[in-house]
Amino acid sequence: MSTIPFSNQYKRIATEEAFAPADLIVRYRKLYESRSFDDPGFDSLWGFYSSSTAARPTFIREKLADLDALRIADMDATGIDHQIIALTSPGVQVFERDTAVSLARESNDILAAAVRKHPTRFTGMIAIAPQAPELAAQELQRCKALGFRGIIINSHTMGEYLSDEKFWPIFEAAEALDLPIYLHPNTPPKSMIGPMVEAGLDGAIFGFGVETGFHMLRIITAGVFDRFPKLQIIIGHMGEALPYWLYRLEYMHNAGVKAARYECLKPLQRKIGDYLRENVYVTNSGMAWEPAIKFAQQICGVDRVMYAMDYPYQYTPQEVIDLDNMTMDIATKKKFYQDVAEKVFKLV
Repeated sequence: MSTIPFSNQYKRIATEEAFAPADLIVRYRKLYESRSFDDPGFDSLWGFYSSSTAARPTFIREKLADLDALRIADMDATGIDHQIIALTSPGVQVFERDTAVSLARESNDILAAAVRKHPTRFTGMIAIAPQAPELAAQELQRCKALGFRGIIINSHTMGEYLSDEKFWPIFEAAEALDLPIYLHPNTPPKSMIGPMVEAGLDGAIFGFGVETGFHMLRIITAGVFDRFPKLQIIIGHMGEALPYWLYRLEYMHNAGVKAARYECLKPLQRKIGDYLRENVYVTNSGMAWEPAIKFAQQICGVDRVMYAMDYPYQYTPQEVIDLDNMTMDIATKKKFYQDVAEKVFKLV
């Protein structure tokens, strides 16, 4: 792999790269085996990844737990200069409040130690327990002092969404601390997932994107960015389809507001597309597809779209080569791979 001719005209900063302490993976398996947590999405995700002996889940478990030589070797083999690392889905969001708060702090300390050891290769995002919004805000302050450059929230928390104002102290703290939030997928909640599981479509193939795009749209239409205009949120997988649905989203939101069809649907200060272009960043995690990248750049702006690999869930050297070979001027390609991430995560 070391002989693969990656371009050296820019740094490659991968911005949605996962880790999980080995102890957390054990906890996921115990939670699944206990049958005490009624969440078919969690069962589908971690019932498989925590116990399957197939090659892919075995590979993923090993790579998630490593924040040292194995990970760096994989980065070198795929031309990745730097990873922005975050606690894998569902993070601590499936545990009861006090346990979640404690596990988030422990995970952040583990990641902070790895970043101190490899400061030129790793940057960390802060894991929080949305179950305790005020304590989450305190953890953001603590971890920013440790050098973290962003926040990871793995979409819904036991079926509850950040559009609910009880979670808005998290947004308030993120805006005040100038920390971007990465809204990462989770499996759809119990109220949504049934037909997806029946078809085997609940995970990364479809369910993740549908659920996370829905969550992001809820945040926008709830007026979060009107309340917190400097807040920045990152979404992966080419914007979880929102850029591609934008025309209809704006048309139907406007029609719904005018008709007063839903009491919860209120006028916004700007159009949905304005929030996507001014408050949302998009990564291509898991979507090494030139047409989709260029469309997102066209709709959201080249200063709003950046690279991610989705390691270790999607680890394919050929994808990096394909993106190196995109028909795109070098300045735009450098923005995609390097400049946008450096700005968002304040790496320079």
